[in-house]
Amino acid sequence: MPFEFSSRRRHCVAGLALAGALPVWAQFRVEVTGVGLTQLPIAVATFRGDDQSPQKIAAIVQADLERSGQFRGVDVSGAALDEASRPDMALWRQRAADSLLTGSVTRLADGRFDVRFRLWDVVRGQDLGGQSYSVVQADLRLSAHRIADYVYEKLTGERGVFSTRIAYVTRAGQRYTLWVADADGENSQTALASPESIISPAWSPTGQQLAYVSFESRKPVVYVHDVASGRRRLVANFRGSNSAPAWSPDGRTLAVTLTRDGGSQLYAIDSNGGEPRRLTQSNSIDTEPAFSPDGKSLYFVSDRGGAPQIYRMPSSGGAAERVTFNGSYNISPALSPDGRWLAYVSRIGGAFRLQVMELGSSTVAGITDTTADERPSFAPNSKLLVYATVQNGREALMTTTLDGKIKARLAGQAGDIREPDWGPFLKA
Repeated sequence: MPFEFSSRRRHCVAGLALAGALPVWAQFRVEVTGVGLTQLPIAVATFRGDDQSPQKIAAIVQADLERSGQFRGVDVSGAALDEASRPDMALWRQRAADSLLTGSVTRLADGRFDVRFRLWDVVRGQDLGGQSYSVVQADLRLSAHRIADYVYEKLTGERGVFSTRIAYVTRAGQRYTLWVADADGENSQTALASPESIISPAWSPTGQQLAYVSFESRKPVVYVHDVASGRRRLVANFRGSNSAPAWSPDGRTLAVTLTRDGGSQLYAIDSNGGEPRRLTQSNSIDTEPAFSPDGKSLYFVSDRGGAPQIYRMPSSGGAAERVTFNGSYNISPALSPDGRWLAYVSRIGGAFRLQVMELGSSTVAGITDTTADERPSFAPNSKLLVYATVQNGREALMTTTLDGKIKARLAGQAGDIREPDWGPFLKA
């Protein structure tokens, strides 16, 4: 089994297996820490009917906005407003709010819920619009995330990511589970459960499929899994190890790491399977491929210089150039969808810490003070990262702004939470 570069407690492809235990019923909670420099003050008034709703819409919206690092909440005590109210702007200006969100949630006769909201620019006294949704109870959280997306886009000009999804892996005893969850870690649904390791989940560009590595055959093989139906297909099961799948931006190709010809090398294979085409021709370990957003380049990890570093080459193969020079051990490259940033994990004095490089200037900044960071993945708007780490002795998923100033812990009750990947914007 070939060596794979990795952070905490990982030592080979098989050694990417998980440890610890997480009850399948464990719920997540969002803990936001840090202070940003330019947060927008927003008042999210309790929605009329929220106290009878199975999901507290206003609280979910506020948690989403605060986790983004772009907003801070304003005191709303004593407010009794809904989407039809005409707010007293002078009052909200006194409370130092730049904007105000109001709304209601009402249970309908058929069991669905009617969710309505309106957004106000307090400074200008302008109505910024609103929407309404009629949803089943299971979609109440999604409606709250969509409201947060609306607010985020109206007030920042950037698309919100709160209604997108993440995938991650847990182990409970000898049970490995691949989960699909809301971007805040809630509403987890099982995509796959197995007595053998599941690693390296990767969302397809459409958000409809996940590629991953399963050890069900007592060796690592690559599957592509349709999330909605649960159907899957075997894509790479060649002699030796098959690992580290990465989707091309058009979804037609997977870059994978294979040892079929001896060493650990990169190959391209049709996402439906077929004969792979070798991309690297080195005597070193080449692994962890990641496509650039335009599909023209492939970033990967190699020890061809003596220690693991991140390199870049044409996605069709060819000469590789080294990208990382700070530190002697850099792994797990992730490219931001806007092409501006490279996130990766660097070993610094025995600690594994998340780094962010601005590709245009090659400027690198360390953005965490934890010591066991792994597997960064960008939000589809390029404004946040999700990663796994250990904090206060517990394994957890974290999100962080790119400057590291605002972090949110998506914390399970206990056990091991690994391998996060942030899905794309869902197609309408």
